[in-house]
Amino acid sequence: MKSFVGDRTIDGIKVTVDGRPLDQRLDLHRYTANGFEWSYEGPEPRQLALAMLAEHLGDSTKALALVEPFMTGVVANFGNEWEMTSADIDAALDALRGNALRAAS
Repeated sequence: MKSFVGDRTIDGIKVTVDGRPLDQRLDLHRYTANGFEWSYEGPEPRQLALAMLAEHLGDSTKALALVEPFMTGVVANFGNEWEMTSADIDAALDALRGNALRAAS
């Protein structure tokens, strides 16, 4: 199980997965040149959502399709320090899918 951790430090933003820096996945899509951010909706949180989903899912197509709901429903609500496991991401994605289905009916 992977563990994603984000922290705002005196040296800036730090995001890791299993203790190593999380790849921004600019090869998939560049929403921003400013790196990661969270706690609001925008390009930097969108880049973080993409990077987390790509790492977690191992599927760039699925990651790109889920970026917007994951950013608005999860990443935009992170506090200054946060941690998510693979299980947490799966649960968040299940909840987002459930909300989408309820909204459609």
